[in-house]
Amino acid sequence: MLKFNNITKVFDTDIFTKSFTALEKVSFEVEKNTVVGFLGANGAGKTSSLKIAMEFIPPSKGEVEYIGLGSTRKEIFSKVGYLPERPYFYPSLTGREFCLYVGSLCDVPSKILKEVILKWAPKFRIDFALDRQIRNYSKGMLQRLGFLSTIIHDPELIILDEPLSGVDPLGRKELKDIIVEIHQQGKTVFFSSHIISDVEDICEKVIFLKEGKLHYEGKVDMIINKNLKPFSTIRYMRNDQVESIEVKDSEKQATIKELIEHNVNIISVNQHKPTLEEIFYKTKNDDRY
Repeated sequence: MLKFNNITKVFDTDIFTKSFTALEKVSFEVEKNTVVGFLGANGAGKTSSLKIAMEFIPPSKGEVEYIGLGSTRKEIFSKVGYLPERPYFYPSLTGREFCLYVGSLCDVPSKILKEVILKWAPKFRIDFALDRQIRNYSKGMLQRLGFLSTIIHDPELIILDEPLSGVDPLGRKELKDIIVEIHQQGKTVFFSSHIISDVEDICEKVIFLKEGKLHYEGKVDMIINKNLKPFSTIRYMRNDQVESIEVKDSEKQATIKELIEHNVNIISVNQHKPTLEEIFYKTKNDDRY
């Protein structure tokens, strides 16, 4: 649905400053009806990539393809919803007026707009504030309003730049649930985040950028399984106390047998499974997986 083909982006500053390469030969694909997380440290090139995808800035080399969304630029982008990291809102408008305005820009009929707002505003927990001026919204409320306005024209591809930023843990859970619900309706979601656990919770695929280069593209479970540690934790009950021991996988069966022979009640045996966050911070300083 969205494909980057050898994208390079070089920013020229002035004659006294060396050019800066934000992206170097980056290629990846966001397939239809997937939820894809976009990760990387600050300055890795995530926002530049999303701006190139939306044609806000041109690539220095390479091309972006939109597959299955239409043949003309207008047709393609009418099926894309985009939420920038720092969206602008008209402070004197109410939340409802803003949604109606955004929907009208997308040629959504007034009747359908009202139905969409009625359906989604309670799910975003923003319905109680729709008739307040936006100037009185908190950061979390602005994120919810921005997200709502992003899907108001029923796009097929939704691109979100840090959609969970500034939202409290409960709010993040609610917004993640909405992303899952949107995906279940057949939508494709591509979003960047610095909260890696959120990506791990809901994404089936992840794309890592490191210093402007593609560092990993693939399924979340694949990279986690590739980084499984060769040891397990055995939890058991002895003398009415729960104890645990870590053993190498090569010694696991012998240890279990020995515990059973000593009439120890084994509770669980779990192989150590790293989180995506552990793997990500490892890759910041290590090129191996």
